[in-house]
Amino acid sequence: PREKYRYEAKRSAAMATELTNTLQACQNPDPTIRTQAEQALKAAEQQDFLNFAGALATELSGEDRPAAVRQLAGIHFKNLLHAKDEAVQTSKHDKWKTLDGEPRAAVKALLLQALRSPEQIARHTAAQAAAEVAAVELPYSQWPEFLATLMANVTGTDTDNGVKIATLECLGFACERLGEVAGPPINPETTDQMLTTIVDGIRADRPDAIRCAAANALRNSLLFTRKNMETPDERNMIMQTICEATQSKDVNTRVAAFECIVQIAFQYYDKLQDYMQTIFKLTFDTIRTDKEEAVALQAIEFWSTLCEEEQELLDEAADAAERGEQVDPDRVCVKYVAAALEHLAPLLTETMSQHDDNLDFEEEEWTLAMAAATCLQLVSETVEDLVVPAIMPFVKTNIKSDDWKLREAATMAFGSILTGPNPDTIAPYVNQSIPVLLAALSDQHVMVRDTTAWVIGKICEMHVRSVPSEVFPSLVNTLTSKLLGETPRVASQACFGLHAIAAAFADDLNANDTNALSSYMATLLQTLLQVADREDAVEGNLRVVAFEAVSMLIQVSAPDAKPILLQLLPAVIDRLSKTFEMQILSNDDKEQQEGLQGLLCGVIQVLCLKVLKEDILPHADGIMTAILRVLQTKNATCHEEAFSATSAIADQLEGDFDKYMQALQPFLVTGLRNYEAYHVCVVAVGLVGDIARAIEGKLQPYCDDIMSALLQSLQNQSLHRSVKPPVLSTFGDIALAIGGAFEPYLQVALMMLFQASQTRAPEDDDELIEYVNSLREGILEAYTGIVQGMKDGNKAAALMPYTEAIFVFLDNLSQDPTRDIEVLSKCCGLIGDVASTVGPGVKEYLQRPSIARLLQDGHSTGDETIMETCSWANAVVQQALQAQ
Repeated sequence: PREKYRYEAKRSAAMATELTNTLQACQNPDPTIRTQAEQALKAAEQQDFLNFAGALATELSGEDRPAAVRQLAGIHFKNLLHAKDEAVQTSKHDKWKTLDGEPRAAVKALLLQALRSPEQIARHTAAQAAAEVAAVELPYSQWPEFLATLMANVTGTDTDNGVKIATLECLGFACERLGEVAGPPINPETTDQMLTTIVDGIRADRPDAIRCAAANALRNSLLFTRKNMETPDERNMIMQTICEATQSKDVNTRVAAFECIVQIAFQYYDKLQDYMQTIFKLTFDTIRTDKEEAVALQAIEFWSTLCEEEQELLDEAADAAERGEQVDPDRVCVKYVAAALEHLAPLLTETMSQHDDNLDFEEEEWTLAMAAATCLQLVSETVEDLVVPAIMPFVKTNIKSDDWKLREAATMAFGSILTGPNPDTIAPYVNQSIPVLLAALSDQHVMVRDTTAWVIGKICEMHVRSVPSEVFPSLVNTLTSKLLGETPRVASQACFGLHAIAAAFADDLNANDTNALSSYMATLLQTLLQVADREDAVEGNLRVVAFEAVSMLIQVSAPDAKPILLQLLPAVIDRLSKTFEMQILSNDDKEQQEGLQGLLCGVIQVLCLKVLKEDILPHADGIMTAILRVLQTKNATCHEEAFSATSAIADQLEGDFDKYMQALQPFLVTGLRNYEAYHVCVVAVGLVGDIARAIEGKLQPYCDDIMSALLQSLQNQSLHRSVKPPVLSTFGDIALAIGGAFEPYLQVALMMLFQASQTRAPEDDDELIEYVNSLREGILEAYTGIVQGMKDGNKAAALMPYTEAIFVFLDNLSQDPTRDIEVLSKCCGLIGDVASTVGPGVKEYLQRPSIARLLQDGHSTGDETIMETCSWANAVVQQALQAQ
C-alpha cells in the first residue's frame, strides 16, 4: 500500500540522519567507538532490513554526504547480499526477494542514481552494490531498468566518461557474480542487452579507460554467451571486437582483451577453428614484441589453456574408445597444439632465456620465462613423444653455452618435458643427462644451479629407474654436498632430489635386508638434520623439505639400517625437548618454534612405525612428555602432527599405552572439538580409533567424554563434512574395544547412524557421490563394529530394536546406482556379521531380495577379498535361515 511505503520512506530518512554519524564512527581510530558503531549497524540490519537497506542506498546516493561515508554505505549495502558461504549467500538472497516490490524498487533506483554520481568513489562503490542486486534479480528476469539504464549510460552522447566507466564496471561485476551465484540460466534477451552495451563500450573510438572496463566486462560475460557464440555473425562480431582490443595502445585494455581470448579457449574450444590463424599471429607477435610483460603473459596463458583443454578432450576420446563409443562431435580435439608445435617450441625456448638481469633471484615473482616453462610442460603433456625432437636440439645446443641464460633455459626446457613423453622415449636422454646435470650443480650462476637441482629432483621423482646404476653414488653424493653450503633454494631442491630418490625405494620394502641407500643412510640423516639447523632454513621452505626427506629415508630404510634409526630416535626426542627452551621474542620466533615442533613430531611418528615395541618402550615416557607439552600450544599444525605421532606410539605400545590416557584425555577431547581446524579434528578422531584398538577395554573410563565430543561434532553445523565419516566409523572402533559396555551409548549412536544414512547424492554430482559413499563406508564400519562389540559383550539382544533400520539401509544401498565397490564390500561384511550375531531373530530381513542381490553383486565383482566375504556371509545367512 502507498501509505505503508510513505511511512517506510520517512523511517528511512530518519534512519539516514543517524546513519551518517554511525558510518563515520566505523572509521574512528578508537576501537571501542568503532566496535559500538559496527554493532549498531548490525542491530539496524536485524531490526528493520528494508529501511536499513534504503538508508544505506540514500547515503550512497547523497551528493551532500562525505565521500568516505558514501563508500562505506555502498560496501555495507553490498555485504547485505554477499557472502562467501553458499548457505549464508542463499539466505541473504532469499531475504532480499521477500521485500515488497515498491520500496525495493525505490532502493534500486537510488543505486542507479549513485552510479551517475560526479564522485568517482561513489560511482565505483555503487557499481558493486548494484551488481550484487542484479545477481539476485536478473536470473528471474526482474529489474528491467538495470540493463536499460546501463545501456543508456554507455551509449548516451552526453554521458560523462566516468559514468560510462562505472557503468561498464557494474556490468562486469554483475556478470562475475552471476557466474558465482546459484540460480536459473540467464535469459537470452538479457545476454543480448549485456553484449550490446559492452560492445558499444569497447569500440576502437572510445577512450582507453572505457575500452578497458568494457573488455573486463566482456571477459566476465562470456560465461553466459553460448547462444551468441553459436550464431556465426554474433560470434564474428565478438571475436573481431576482442582481436581489435588486443591492438589498443593501453596496456590494461590489451591485457583484458587477451584474458577474453583465454576465456574463449577455455569455454568455446569448439568455436576456435575459424579464428586460430588470427589468434596464432596475435599471440606470437605479442609474446615476441610487446614490451609490457603483463600482456605477453596472457598471450602465453592462451596456449597453456589450450593445452589443458586438449588434454581433457584427448582423455575423453581415450575413455570413449575404451568403451567402444563415439566422441561427441562438439568434444573432438583438433590438435592445434601439435599443429603449432614446430613454431611454438622455439618461441617458448626463446622466451625462457629472456631473464631480467636486475631480477632478484630469491623473489618468487611470476615472470615471462617461468610462464613459458610452465606452458612447455603443458605442451609436452599434450603432444607427448612429439615434444622430444622439437625441444632436444635446443637443449643439446645450449646446455653448455657460454651464456648463463641459455644454459638455464636449456636445463629448464629439459626438465619441462620430462612429464609428457613415454618413459621409454625420454629414458635415453635422461641416462645421458645425469653427468652433465651433476656438473652443472657447480655452475658459476646460482640460477643455473637452482634449475639444475630442480631438474635432477624431477628425474629422481619420475625417471629414477633410467639413472644408470654406476652413476647412483655420484648422484647421491653430489646432492648431499649441496645441502649445507648452497643457497636455501638450491639446497631445498637438493633435499627434494634426495626425497625423490628415497621414495623410489618404497616399492622394495621388505624385499631384502639391505638396499642401495643403506650405505648412505647415516651421512644423509646427519646432514639433513644439520640442514634443518641452518640459520636460513626458513627460506625456500628448506627446513620443511629437509625433514620430509628425513621422514622418507626412515620409511624406506632397509632392516640393516635399524641401528642408525635406534640412535636417531633419542636424538630427535632430545631436539623436540630443546624446542621448549628456544628464546621467543616475536611472533616469528613462536611460529618457527611451533613449526619445528610439528616437523619433529612427524619424524617421531615415522620412527615409531619403523621400529619395534621393545625399541620404543625405553623412550615412550620422554616422547609422550614432549608431545603433551606440544599439545599445550595453540598451533593447529603442531596438534595435527602431535596426534599423528601419538597414534603411532599407541599402535606400537598396545595395552601399555593406557598409562598415558589420563594425561592425554583433556587434549584429545579438545582436539575432537576443534571444529575450526577440522584437519586437527580428523586426526584426533583417527587417534581415538587407534587408541581403542590398542588398549581395548581399558578405554571404557574415558568413553563418556569421548562419545560426548564425537556426538557434538556430528551435531555441529559448521564442521567440515569430511570429518563426519571417520566420526561415525569411530563408533564402531569404540564398541569393538569396550564390547557390552557400549550399551549406554547404543541408542544415541544408532540414531546418528540412522540420520546419516538418509543422505543421498544426485546422480550427476560426482563430488557429492564420492562424499556420500565415504559417509556410507563410515556408517557401515560403525554398524559392523557395534554388532561385533555387542556380540563379544554378550549384549546382542540389545541390537534387536535397531535391526530394521540396518536392513532398510541395506535395502536402499542394494538399489543405489551411485554405490561404489567399497560400500558394496562393507555391505556384504555387515550382512554376515548381523546374521552370525542375531541371525534367527532377523530371518524375515535376511530373506529379503535385497540381501541376496547385494551378495550376488559382491560375487560378481571378481575381487577375491569381496568374493570370500560374500561366501562367508552366504554361509552364515543360510545357517540363520535354517536355525529353529
